Amino acid sequence: MELFDLKANLNTVGTQLATVEKEIMNKAADPNASIEDVRALKQKKDDLKERMDILQNQHDSLEREQKAKIQASLEKAQAGVSAGLSSNDPEVQKISAKAGFIRAAVRKEVPAQEVRAVLGDNNGTGGEKLLPKTVSQELLHEPFVTNPLRSVSTYTNVTNLEIPKVDFSLDDDDFIQDTQTAKELEVEGSVVTFGRRKFKVKAKISETILAATDTDLVSTVERALQSGLAAKEKKVSFAVTPKTGEEEMSFYGAGIKEVPGDSTYKAIKAAIADLAEDFRDNAKVMMRYSDYLEMIETLANGSATLYNAQPEQIIGKPVVFSDAAVKPIVGDFRYSHFNYDPAIQYESDKDISTGENLFVLTAWFDHKIKLKSAFRIASVVTAP
Repeated sequence: MELFDLKANLNTVGTQLATVEKEIMNKAADPNASIEDVRALKQKKDDLKERMDILQNQHDSLEREQKAKIQASLEKAQAGVSAGLSSNDPEVQKISAKAGFIRAAVRKEVPAQEVRAVLGDNNGTGGEKLLPKTVSQELLHEPFVTNPLRSVSTYTNVTNLEIPKVDFSLDDDDFIQDTQTAKELEVEGSVVTFGRRKFKVKAKISETILAATDTDLVSTVERALQSGLAAKEKKVSFAVTPKTGEEEMSFYGAGIKEVPGDSTYKAIKAAIADLAEDFRDNAKVMMRYSDYLEMIETLANGSATLYNAQPEQIIGKPVVFSDAAVKPIVGDFRYSHFNYDPAIQYESDKDISTGENLFVLTAWFDHKIKLKSAFRIASVVTAP
């Protein structure tokens, strides 16, 4: 019998025992109840108590056995980490070090010196809960498909980052020909200052995953953390109604100019044409795939030819699909800039309700649209 079934049976018998004990008290206090009924209930109570003792012994024995197996697996996994760190293969060393780091965090231990040496200890002691350099760099810089902006936007991780909106200048103050950009620089200044907005990502780790191979453990945790980072980036960047204080992080809340059109196709073409030449040359279109299919259906008018064409052939600019782009965004996405503070922290805890271990990452980041004039939002306006 499985441990889960034993727990369920124990709960059932325990409930029955409590009910019988209550009945005995009620019968004993009732002068009209016969003593034979009380004795019968006492016998039933003794039988249930004996059954419960048998089930409890089986439960405790099986639980000790499973805990011993998990402990043996953990010790085996730890031995695997040590073996991996002694390997000559850098990739094997890195995976083993990551596994050792995660297990140490969950057990509330300081990672071994060998682990910190391979991953790059941020402070040299391991006493502060800062994510190792190797881990943080791979989490932040490896492209992740769930956030399409990662393939087109700019990413950095610099503390208190300040950068110029325009990368060069000339002696002639009027060298910027795009009047909208010139006005934006005059009103908002020529420097972008990035803030620190805190958020947490929680990777859930079961006991079986914790005791699994280094590769399975590391891939499970990294996939969860990468997904969380990408989801947070996408959420704030495409928020239609941003939270207070996060308006400048969203394409739809930062005040980007909207260009109207009576269809998706015409609105996108008008938005592209409305961009200044320098931005138009490097422009891309971010839009929902459903909007693209609807646009093709309208343009095709019963013909199958357009369905085989590449989106760039139809729109004239590369297309990046995202379901979060409720209105198509046109522009030079190099001016969409994410910056993470390098001091990403980690901690661990246990979810009491599920019994799962939590590997928690605390990060600080900001998303700035360095030049709003580098973008346009294509807005479909139906005729009244």
